[in-house]
Amino acid sequence: MMDNYHSKKSEVKLFVRRVLVAEKFDDLLPRYMNFVRGVVDSDDLPLNVSREQLQQNKIMKVISKKLVRKVLELMKKLAKEEESGGDDDEEKDEDEEKSDKAEKKEEKKEKSGEEATWTKFWKEFNKNLKMGCYEDDSNRSKLSKLLRFTTTKSEGKEISLDKYLDRMQESQESIYYMSGDSIHVMLKAPALQIFKKKDIEVLMLSDHLDEPCLQKLADYEGKKFVSIQKADVKLDETEEEKKRFSKIKDMYKPLTDWWKDSLTEFTEKGAMKDAGIKVEKVEISKRLTDSPVVVVTSQFGYSAQQERVMKAQAFQNKEQISMMSGRKTLEINPNHPVVVNLLSKVKADKEDKAAKDTAQVLFQTALIESGYEISDPSALVNRVYRLMSKELGVDPDAPLKEVEVLEEEEEAEEEDKDEDGEEEEKEEGGKQDEL
Repeated sequence: MMDNYHSKKSEVKLFVRRVLVAEKFDDLLPRYMNFVRGVVDSDDLPLNVSREQLQQNKIMKVISKKLVRKVLELMKKLAKEEESGGDDDEEKDEDEEKSDKAEKKEEKKEKSGEEATWTKFWKEFNKNLKMGCYEDDSNRSKLSKLLRFTTTKSEGKEISLDKYLDRMQESQESIYYMSGDSIHVMLKAPALQIFKKKDIEVLMLSDHLDEPCLQKLADYEGKKFVSIQKADVKLDETEEEKKRFSKIKDMYKPLTDWWKDSLTEFTEKGAMKDAGIKVEKVEISKRLTDSPVVVVTSQFGYSAQQERVMKAQAFQNKEQISMMSGRKTLEINPNHPVVVNLLSKVKADKEDKAAKDTAQVLFQTALIESGYEISDPSALVNRVYRLMSKELGVDPDAPLKEVEVLEEEEEAEEEDKDEDGEEEEKEEGGKQDEL
């Protein structure tokens, strides 16, 4: 359907006093409603005028507004029928429930076998509505009520934003979301860990149009949309948690300062100088519970998903992408043993080569895990090879040696020796059996 989104036009026929004026009249409906088909008959439009004059007629604008309103009302009705389908049973009295029990069972069996009308419609035309949300400023609030998203608590089903608000915690002030290639990958993301721990529901945006759509909306029913993959995420904290965090921040200041300087040198002068990645700061994380590190972007920078989409464009502007990528923040988990070990090494010796290697590998792996691309992976690959060599007890700086290949005569002699040895063993074994 989206292949011809920009070329396909709504198939609405325009009649004036039952006389066909146009087979497909483009100006009656906006582009995101190009799936609508129908007939419009007006008695108020002039008949003996050109198409250009009709387009400039004020009555056409009125007809267009009424058509858009009518289509939105029909979609809203379909969406409400699906949502209220299961709620009507709860509102009825007990006497009515008993009398209609048999009928309801039959209806539920029929409905369970078939998808709801709105679910079918959403699967087919969800991209149109998201594009409408992005393009149509006047009807954005109405379209937002029709949107459906998968969440961390929806068990694979798509729910409305109203349902999300109903399930929000009392102290929650924002609607949280994250974007990625697939829900399966997003559920493993380190940025999601604290939200799982605090039992906060998060919208999972796996479609490329989802994130721009929410950014255009900005808020819903007074609740702002906040990406959990950006540096400005704020969560509720008690006074004790705030005091503990400030103490940990002071404890790890030597490590964060050293790590920031090390990464600045690494990205500006070292192996990643051509990657276009700029590090703003290294700080203690409030969102990590299991992973040692995570990379997040600045508030107004592209997320990892948006960066991938922009880089995939045929007419991409590299300067604009590098400008909008935003400065990265490395957040570290103070409770992780790797980070604790790094702190002790840095306190002992700031020039420790092993500590520098570990810090740089952690940064590069965090970039990959957070969804960002490394333009030159050779530096990371070489470090991984060195770590594997040390793990196997092999000197990573040992020179390569050519493997000695035996000639055919030497191979034949060795085979003869092996055969003679086997025969001798068999003879000895036989003698022992006789004894």
